Amino acid sequence: MQHVHSNYDIDLFQALIKAAARETGRKDLESPSLKVIADHIRACSFLIVDGVIPGNEGRGYVLRRIIRRALRHGHKLGQNQPFFHKLVADLAAVMGDAYPELKQAQARVTETLLQEEIRFGETLTHGMTLLEQALAGGARTLDGETAFRLYDTYGFPLDLTADVCRERNVAVDETGFNAAMERQREQARAAGKFKAHGTLEYSGQPTSFHGYDSLNVDDATVTAVYVDGSEVKEISAGQSGVIVLDNTPFYAESGGQAGDTGLIVSLPSPPGRGAGGEGAARFEVGDTQKIRADVFGHHGRLVDGALKVGDKVAARVDGLRRARTMRNHSATHLMHKALRQVLGEHVQQKGSLVDADKTRFDFSHTGPMTAEQIREVETLVNAEILQNQPTRARVVPMDEARKLGAMMLFGEKYGDTVRVLDIGTSRELCGGTHVARTGDIGLFKIVMEGGVAAGVRRVEAVTGDNALAWLQNLDGQLREAASALKAQPAELPQKIAQVQDQVKSLEKELARLKAKMAASQGDDLADQAVAVGEARVLAAQIEGDAQALRETADKLKDKLQPCAVVLGSVADGKVNLVAMVSPGLTAKIKAGELVNFVAGQVGGKGGGRPDMAQAGGTEPGKLASALASVRDWVATKAGN
Repeated sequence: MQHVHSNYDIDLFQALIKAAARETGRKDLESPSLKVIADHIRACSFLIVDGVIPGNEGRGYVLRRIIRRALRHGHKLGQNQPFFHKLVADLAAVMGDAYPELKQAQARVTETLLQEEIRFGETLTHGMTLLEQALAGGARTLDGETAFRLYDTYGFPLDLTADVCRERNVAVDETGFNAAMERQREQARAAGKFKAHGTLEYSGQPTSFHGYDSLNVDDATVTAVYVDGSEVKEISAGQSGVIVLDNTPFYAESGGQAGDTGLIVSLPSPPGRGAGGEGAARFEVGDTQKIRADVFGHHGRLVDGALKVGDKVAARVDGLRRARTMRNHSATHLMHKALRQVLGEHVQQKGSLVDADKTRFDFSHTGPMTAEQIREVETLVNAEILQNQPTRARVVPMDEARKLGAMMLFGEKYGDTVRVLDIGTSRELCGGTHVARTGDIGLFKIVMEGGVAAGVRRVEAVTGDNALAWLQNLDGQLREAASALKAQPAELPQKIAQVQDQVKSLEKELARLKAKMAASQGDDLADQAVAVGEARVLAAQIEGDAQALRETADKLKDKLQPCAVVLGSVADGKVNLVAMVSPGLTAKIKAGELVNFVAGQVGGKGGGRPDMAQAGGTEPGKLASALASVRDWVATKAGN
């Protein structure tokens, strides 16, 4: 359409190539590296717009590789400072009208690329230096050990090493690289302090889960018992192990939700007394994990009796712990929806942990949340709670779930049928346990927000009685602080501001008194100065901190010039030293050399400008003799 023979000659690419030349300081627009950068800014920007963030796996790793390849080509052109992110504005100008989402996400894309540039900049410089040295000998193959050292020590990816070598017709010994990688893994495994149990071998019937509807099952049968990772026929009182049941109300950890705890109780013999009666075995469940997708293992300890394969048992979930976990899990769905509303559609779940104490949620986002954003998320979630809408779960074919618009996690493997959960305005795929209505959550409060990895943030929140306890504890702390300041809690901001003003005022008064003391000490000390040629030299020990030393020495320098002044003091067993030299003497006498001469005698060192330097020491007992040696040192330096 534009009568050119290459994609790179069309107007879209020409604008980006010129922008890349501008940012790298190149005039030759035919450079292949400029074309690579122009191509990669398009690919990277649209990936980030679609919610991908640089990472070490999956599509995040693909993005990271593309970014780093572009940065290396910038490095080839002599650009060692962040530049790639600056091209986003040029891309938005060229393609933003056709793709409005690019303009909307321009700031986020720019920030994401800048962070990745900063992160990789030092790695690129050091790695390229080592690689250049390795290739300087003219070898046709880069050995695997060097490639691995680039990766392990400098974080230089193998594919980037291969990229550079390919351009120079040099092969990479990938077999040697893989061997070095395996050796490191073996060393790490050998040095590990913890030894994981092997996967439990189970060939029996699957577990039927009833925990969505009930917390108790009274007709379960023990289908397998494990002690120390090995399958056994029976477990005795005092032993820890894993119990498998044919029916269970216990939720096994998955989807970020922690496994249930509770009690498994055998029916006594003779029967008829009910579960948990005299003679019954009691197995305390501390966790529930999946042995395989459809088999639940109940981990715990048998506190009474004996339990063997084939026994009839009752299984009882800890209701309070389950209720707290369900509140936190349901709130997580509402929070995920609110985060996307407040921060943007790029927010995607990167990990979660839901237990009875809290919900911990990791998500893709480039920077810290502001206090206002946190409040907005809390407001949205609590508004959903107040609506008290019923929760609805249904199992549907995967295609129908897609049509329903259910939120799905990228990279997650789903079966032919999935469980769609509607809670409030949130619709996600989820196999966890949840409250019956949003109002059952009670209260939602974010208690922590921070970063866990590049482009990944974490929030922790509490709900229900845990949220109430957190707020009551905070209220208690506020009241305690208010009492200490003799104010009401509502008056704390004003009272704190008053105290800060008072502190500033006292600091100014203290500074004034120190200056006055320095002037007073200076008057008394000036008489102790001795003449060395045309200069006057003073070395003395006084009371005061480093600031007092500086102020006093400054006063003496003004009064005695031309002069060399060294003052020392002792506080908490440490020596403080300050040396000052008049401008006319610094050609022969450097304050840094002078203070180091004294500091070396008291177990320390220091430095500074030719006219003023500071030092410290650890041997206060030698301070007097060190100060006494100053006159002769100055005389030697001055040639007197």
